[in-house]
Amino acid sequence: MWQRMVSIIIKEFIQLSRDRRSMAMVFALPIIQMCILGYVVRTDIENVSLVVWDASNTAESRELIQSFDQTEFFNVNYYALDYEEIASRIESGDAKGALVIPPEYARDINRGEAAQVQFFTDGSEPGAGIQSLANANLIVSNKGAELMSKKQLSEVRLPISLQPRIWYNPAMQSSVFYLPGFVGILLQNITIILTSIAIVRERERGTMEQLNISPLRRGELIVGKLIPYVIIGYAQLLLVVATAIVVFGMPMRGNFLLLLVLSSVFLMFSLSLGLLVSTISQNQFQAMQASFMVLVPTVFLSGFIFPVESMPRVAQWIASVIPLTYYLRILRGIVVKGVGIEYLWQDALILGAMTAVTLTLATVRIRKSLD
Repeated sequence: MWQRMVSIIIKEFIQLSRDRRSMAMVFALPIIQMCILGYVVRTDIENVSLVVWDASNTAESRELIQSFDQTEFFNVNYYALDYEEIASRIESGDAKGALVIPPEYARDINRGEAAQVQFFTDGSEPGAGIQSLANANLIVSNKGAELMSKKQLSEVRLPISLQPRIWYNPAMQSSVFYLPGFVGILLQNITIILTSIAIVRERERGTMEQLNISPLRRGELIVGKLIPYVIIGYAQLLLVVATAIVVFGMPMRGNFLLLLVLSSVFLMFSLSLGLLVSTISQNQFQAMQASFMVLVPTVFLSGFIFPVESMPRVAQWIASVIPLTYYLRILRGIVVKGVGIEYLWQDALILGAMTAVTLTLATVRIRKSLD
């Protein structure tokens, strides 16, 4: 009995060793993913982009701005002249917070009165928002202590008072941040996995030859392959969004029709990428492994869990070529912030360009596979 079992074991190892591509994926995939996750995953929030409206424009106000900009947590990237410009920067995602210094700031400081400053934070990312408020309070408190150490302000209890305000998600509910992200993740995962085995399945069943001798043109075959998955993808999108809204209370503050239109662009990318994976895989196991090699890093590098701005520079470069990064911005912009195409057109344009490139590559590879 043992001899027969040993023979089977040896036979299996021999067969596995012959499939070098699959074995390479088996061992390379966990190493690559571990390196990516170990390098990127961190809970510390850094480099939060700030927009500042300095209505005081004095030496005292510039010192306060410098106190924010000199920390690792905040980067003062933009200056505004009114609340409308501040709202535009936050709605577009250029800034995650705003500091407003009133005209009477320096006067109140010099009179020994409590000077009030406003701080707005983007609550659509609760983790970053909570840490932003905490760090803003700490910076203002330290600046106040510095002012109190001066003789002329030695009796002032609160030289600077921070007035915080949270936009989009005042209760700082984490579900408001994660639920739109789940929509993007699920839409991507299912469509890529389904289409990644499309060509491989035909090859394994021996029906590829029948397709080659059929009167179908190459373009007709590709469109015919895609349409069922487009329908499935849209059905999945509607189902997931409906569940998130009805069951978990996800807000829908923007235009739902705009969400469907822009989602179609990302849906075409996912389908195209799945077909591309299918053409470079020899069997369904390889197709699944290749799909997971793509899917897992995108979860951590796209901003689904951690803000892209807080990632290491190399990780930010990688995130900039991941289509899910732009789709999550579109999702959260429409669902949570309620913004329109005027703030999303750049993300949509980049996503459309990536989709066009991926679809072209997939089409060329499918034609070569059929030939």
